[in-house]
Amino acid sequence: MKTKRRWLILAGVVVAVGLLAIFGLNRGPQAEHFAAKVERGEIKDVVEATGTINSVITVQVGSQVSGTIAKLNADFNSRVHKGDIVALIDPALFKGALLQATADLENGKANLEAARANLEKAKAALVQTKADYDRAVGLTKEGVTSEQQLDLAKSNYDAANASVGAAAANITQAEAQVHLKNAAVTVAQTNLDYTVIRSPIDGTVVARNVDVGQTVAASLQAPTIFTIAQDLTKMWVYAKTDESDVDNIKVGQAVTFKVDALPKETFRSSRPSADEPDDSAKCGHLRHNHRIRKP
Repeated sequence: MKTKRRWLILAGVVVAVGLLAIFGLNRGPQAEHFAAKVERGEIKDVVEATGTINSVITVQVGSQVSGTIAKLNADFNSRVHKGDIVALIDPALFKGALLQATADLENGKANLEAARANLEKAKAALVQTKADYDRAVGLTKEGVTSEQQLDLAKSNYDAANASVGAAAANITQAEAQVHLKNAAVTVAQTNLDYTVIRSPIDGTVVARNVDVGQTVAASLQAPTIFTIAQDLTKMWVYAKTDESDVDNIKVGQAVTFKVDALPKETFRSSRPSADEPDDSAKCGHLRHNHRIRKP
């Protein structure tokens, strides 16, 4: 009996220890309370996006004519002024075309002078045939000449009159040819002038897309030779924001952004001037990872 009682007591102790362990594990940590002073702070709602930084005004300088790049007077980061020669295209073919057009023009002018001379000659012949016809009319009335001679004189007069009209038409045609060839000279001169590529604005070259000796083809579209930014102190940040954040962006909010090249420096935006468009959110292609914060 004593042994049995011992085992019962031992079993009860084990059960009690197990129950205490189970209840002890299930009990959570006791809540702690602290007292503190009420403080006032700032709550910021930040919209983050990535985008690109571009110049406000960027001009792509191309070529109107096809040819081989003979000379480049500017390179990346070069400062250029409006009217500066930044590139030259080999002008040999265009000079030849201009000489040919000029020669055609001179030939057309010579043909015009010849047509005018023919008109004067036709007018002189008309005067002579008119006098012969009038004389034949008088002699026929007096019975000196026959009707056949009168008809011949009339025919010569009509032919001379028609020759004057033809000569006048030839002059009109020659004048038209001169105008046409003059236009061809103008086109050839313009194409020759296009071989000299000038900067359209004051600015800084931010991209050069060709090298000396490279051929540019302007048959379909003008190839871009340089990209010039007008003022690198005024830049636009083009960013694409999530649709759910659009309502949190307002015109006039301050913007800060960072660039990968200067990760420890934060740049701040400024309000656009009166002559610049005030479009705060624009979408662009990702070229650099710029972080934009709009509080």
